[in-house]
Parts: sequence; C-alpha cells; structure tokens
Amino acid sequence: MSTDFTIDRIAFIGNYLPRQCGIATFTTDLCEAMASEYGDKAFIALPVNDNAAGYDYPERVRFELTEKDIDSYRRAADFLNINNVDLACLQFEYGIFGGRAGSHILALLHELRMPVVTTLHTILRNPDPDQRRVLEEVAAVSDRLVVMSDRGAEFLREVYHVAPEKIDRIPHGIPDVPFADPSFNKDMFGVEGKVVLLSFGLLSPSKGIEIVIGALPEIVARYPNTVYMIVGATHPHVIQNEGEAYRLSLQWLAQEKGVESNVIFYNRFVSVEELVEFISAADIYITPYLNAAQIASGTLAYTLGAGKAVISTPYWYAEEMLAEGRGALVPFNDPSAMAGQVINLLGNESERQAMRKKAYLFARAMVWPQVARRYMESFERARAERRHFSPPGFTVKALDKRPGELPPLKLDHLHRMTDETGMLQHALFTVPNYREGYTTDDNARALMVSALLEELGNGEALELTSRYLAFVW
Repeated sequence: MSTDFTIDRIAFIGNYLPRQCGIATFTTDLCEAMASEYGDKAFIALPVNDNAAGYDYPERVRFELTEKDIDSYRRAADFLNINNVDLACLQFEYGIFGGRAGSHILALLHELRMPVVTTLHTILRNPDPDQRRVLEEVAAVSDRLVVMSDRGAEFLREVYHVAPEKIDRIPHGIPDVPFADPSFNKDMFGVEGKVVLLSFGLLSPSKGIEIVIGALPEIVARYPNTVYMIVGATHPHVIQNEGEAYRLSLQWLAQEKGVESNVIFYNRFVSVEELVEFISAADIYITPYLNAAQIASGTLAYTLGAGKAVISTPYWYAEEMLAEGRGALVPFNDPSAMAGQVINLLGNESERQAMRKKAYLFARAMVWPQVARRYMESFERARAERRHFSPPGFTVKALDKRPGELPPLKLDHLHRMTDETGMLQHALFTVPNYREGYTTDDNARALMVSALLEELGNGEALELTSRYLAFVW
C-alpha cells in the first residue's frame, strides 16, 4: 500500500457488465465516470461471478470472485494488498455475495490493508438477524459509507447506530441527456402519434408490471392511442428458477384484459445508450413496484434525469425523489388509482410539463461527472482519516513519542535465530532448533524487519538484509 497521501490505484468490488443486473450497470458506470474525470489514476474492477463460466469482461477487470467460494474472497484480498491498491470501493447488496445475507464479503474486508468506502444499495428498516449482523460488520470495517438518499442515512443512524460523520450522501449517477420532446424518438420504435407509457428494468414478480396492465383498459378507454412499452429481459435468476413464467403471465393478463395490442414487450437487456432512447420516447414513466423497502432505484434516477413525468408507487426512494411536485405517487397494488393518475397527467399538459421541468432541474446534480467528483471527495476523506486513526478492530496503547523514552531495540534473539543460511524457522525457548530448518515466509518477514531497521539507521541491519534476501532469492 502506498505510504503517501495520494490515491493513485482504486479498486471497485461489485458486479460488472456484461453481467445483467442493476449493480453491474452501476459499478461499471461509476468506474468509467471516475476514469473519465481522473485519467491520471488507475481504476480496476473485481466482479462477482454467479456461474462457473463467468463473463466476457473488459480489460479493467483484473480479478474475478466466485459467489459461493469463500476462499476466492480471501484471494481477492491478497490480490488487492499485493498490488498496492490505495483504496477499495465496495458495492454492497445482500444478494450478490455468497454466505448468509452476503456474509462471504466479510472474509475479504477483514483482510484488506487499505481504506474501504462502501456504497450501500440496500438498507433495511427491519432486517433479520443475519442481515443486521452483516451490515453492521460491513459498516464497522468500512472507513466511509455512501448512501443515495436521506432515508438511507436515517436508517444507518437509527437502526444500525452508525455515526453520522461516517456517512456520505451521494446521489445515484445518471447520464447527462438533453431535455427533449418525447415525439422526437418515437419513430425509432414505431409509435409515432401514440401516447407512450414506459417501464424498464430486469423483469421479476416484484416489479408490479401487472398493476399497469390492469389499469390499461380504463386508460385506453379514455386515450385509445396509448401503448405501454415494457423494456428489459427477465432477471437471469428468475429465468434460472422459474423460466419465463412471469412474462408469460403478463402477456396472458394483457390478452385477458383486451389490451394485448396496447402492450409492447422488448425482451432484452439494453445498453445505456439504447435505454436513453427508450426513455426519451416516453410521455410517462411508471415504476409500479410492490414493496416499499427499496432505498435506491437506478431506473427512477435515469428517468428523473431525462425530465420525464413519473408515476410511482410510494417505495422509499420514490417518496424522496418525487417530492415537491417532481412526480406523482399512487398506492401499492391499486390499478384503479394508477389509471386515474395516468389519465389526470395526460389530460393536464401544464401539470405534466411542470413536473418534467422540476425533475430535470433537480437531477442536474446527479450527472455522472458530478457524482464521480463526490466519490473522489469521499475517497480522500477515507484516506486522510485512515492516516490519523487506527483501523477498526484493534486499539493501540498510547506511547510517549519522544525517542529518548522509548525502550532501546534489542536484536539478540534475531541474531541468535540467524545463521549463515538465513532465519531459522523454530526455537526451543531461546535456543534455535536447527532440526526444523528454514522457511521462505519466515525469511521474508525477517527481510522486512531488517529493511525497516536500515531505515531507522541501524548499522547491523545491512548484513542481515543481504542474508535474508539471498535466502528468498
């Protein structure tokens, strides 16, 4: 690890594209944004694989962890320590790491010798015992914690008893896109002249897409030219366990409700560039999630940044982001309320445009270059604090730093354990045990000691350094 204050090598730990998940997209975007802002520094990534084959990662990926193999987490820590990484930035989400509630990541964190800044993508108000234990331990070994909302910071303080001064509030990053008329890109998707409702993201039963489809008959009765675009592949883990049952149930529901011609499925994982085009064509973006316990949402952040009119159920992140007229909230699992709000916004042009403008202006602080700079500020704070305070997990008894009052160094036993070959492995009390011979690790440690002694001006150390180095060589 570097001994000066500069941060030149930064490692990001978390899923990475082309793996298909929200954490992979976030980690990749954050890493690339920081590389663009700080081209003089080195940025590497350590993703977690959920299958034996892994993924076709870009060059920035230097080490791959295996989700359920705890030894791979320890090897990752060794890799980071040996390669002089100055700081590690962890993306924490329970579901991407192995062990109970993602506990395998602790094996990595406890071995690191550099500062750690952890971004928390999930913070539960009512965690189970395993979830609480893991998050509290992650918080304890991290030098700083990044949250994306005020409520996330509140939960850390009140539920997990994290000191406020350890928490950094940094928004979810978004691409910087212009405030555009939705009609401009509708021809790309064959929906010219249509009212476009949009939801996107990896499909799973928690997304609540069926609520919007259930609301469509009432909406279409009022606005017959409405289409609902559902963009995104089914989540890989859902495919693995349940196949396409959820998507097929949505298609069946649309047919049952008589709105199958008003629903368009784009069943693929789209790039950020494609996603921006889909968002630009939407008149109203909808997040109908079924669960309040969501502390961040990349999909909602992206659409705010594009200046879209947004309707959402009141999950935690949406309540905060859509406050003060930046969007509209409807109750969970209520197709009738969803239909009423869509009809209201479509029938009120001035309200919809005012909502768009408020959302767009609010999100200017969320564009990736600004977020990258905020992260670098957090990294620098973590590094500065690590220089002035002992790492968590142990305490050191204070000593008077005046050299004259420190005990003198005694090298008697070091000389006794060293012969013409190198450092002996074992002793019987103070008597060297020649029968046990020598080991490379002991001589490597002795080499480190003798090198430090040389730095302190000890004249006896040069000969010892030469002997240990010869043995290691």
